Amino acid sequence: MAPITKMILTIQLSCLLLLLAASKVQPFQSVKIRPSPSRREVTLSYSTGSDPIAVSSNPRLSTAPSPFSTEDLDNQIDTYADPNDKRYSASDWAHNMLSLPYSTILHEIRSPVGWITAWSTLVSLTYKMCQWNGMQSLAQKMCLGPTPHSLIASSIGLLLVFRTNSAYQRFTEGRKTWEQILNTCRDITRMTSVYEHNVGLKRKQRIQRLLAAFPYVLQHHIQPRCLDHSQCKELECSPHVLVLNEPRSISISHTKKRGGSRECWVDKRALPWCLLPDPVLSKLGNSHNRPLWVTDRLSLEITEIKYNDNFTSRERLELLKHTNTLSKCIGHCERIHQTAVPLNYARHALRSLTMWSFTLPFGVVDKLGLLTGPVVGIVAWLMYGVYEIGHRIEDPFQGSLRLTDLCNAIYRDVMFGDRNQAGMRRQSAFRKDFEKESDWDRVGDAFGVCRTEKEILEGMLEQETVEEPELLPDDAVQI
Repeated sequence: MAPITKMILTIQLSCLLLLLAASKVQPFQSVKIRPSPSRREVTLSYSTGSDPIAVSSNPRLSTAPSPFSTEDLDNQIDTYADPNDKRYSASDWAHNMLSLPYSTILHEIRSPVGWITAWSTLVSLTYKMCQWNGMQSLAQKMCLGPTPHSLIASSIGLLLVFRTNSAYQRFTEGRKTWEQILNTCRDITRMTSVYEHNVGLKRKQRIQRLLAAFPYVLQHHIQPRCLDHSQCKELECSPHVLVLNEPRSISISHTKKRGGSRECWVDKRALPWCLLPDPVLSKLGNSHNRPLWVTDRLSLEITEIKYNDNFTSRERLELLKHTNTLSKCIGHCERIHQTAVPLNYARHALRSLTMWSFTLPFGVVDKLGLLTGPVVGIVAWLMYGVYEIGHRIEDPFQGSLRLTDLCNAIYRDVMFGDRNQAGMRRQSAFRKDFEKESDWDRVGDAFGVCRTEKEILEGMLEQETVEEPELLPDDAVQI
């Protein structure tokens, strides 16, 4: 046996042992996501190796007994959502290849890819052993040829493409729904600010707090964010604990079953619970559909506004229309979250891909030889990666969409807080303090020409002046 062949066999056997050992590793108990420096770290806790439950990382106010202060909350939370997400171009190929070991997709598909690579390596070793020992007939029977897999490859590709396209449509629909929530909250805030004298300052503040709490409550409704076991022990006898009545079971160690419901512990000093008083929180916690409860309370606050000369039934119906839009967005999110891709389709696609991948070594072993394992492993990584991407974005509310950034953006625009810089706050648009109408007269146009109101009127009069035509003599002939 040639030395090069021995070296290749040794390397493949070592990789085979490593892959077998890696496939037996238990799922990680916790995964740390490393965002950009401007973002906060969020820990995903796994209770039983099933679906992850994001632990709330919202900061708590250090002075809990004191009344609610937006200034203190803005100091402790970065409510400014970075609009420039990272977008990769062709020039980033080196960075993408170097970061491949840290890929979350590779982490999820490591088990099937590892087993398929190990199986392909074993098939190639068996094929070579048969050739070296003179069993050519057995080695020949192991070769199926590329024709069967070439015929099936198109069907496998169609299954993966249809699944990925349907998942991406759900992702796009989820993003549009949250965009509608953002725009609706901004519109309601604008109307209440314009009609502040008719709505009332206290009622306007209540509407603002309900609007700021709505996206966080909706996020908790579709993606529960409960305290973990260690945090519950710290706040066990504290008055800052709020127990939420969940309609469905949540895989958290401290939950206890009570009449078919589940308990979810949250901290009152964190968003959105710090925006609401205790009597409202008690009612909100007992509700099974908390975002719907918030929209109902918003409707109540709007209907209690008294009619006057400026605020009539037209303005009230417009505000109620925006509230109904928020209620419809709840239904859209629930439909995407609760309706999965048909189980039969998902199972058939996964079974077909698995059978195609495990039989692929028999179709290429006669041409690739000892390289069958690495080549088939790369093919399995590509195919299972596409399948996993479709599975990831099928429910965009479980990590594909940055809901926390969207919630912070709504909080900033509704509560008029932007890193405590008063000059950048939205509220200044509704105030004309230290402004005069004459200030607009000193502003130049697009060409930098500055004219006063008197000069503008004189110019308009000059344009309207029409010169009288010259009279022709009587004996002149006009042609």
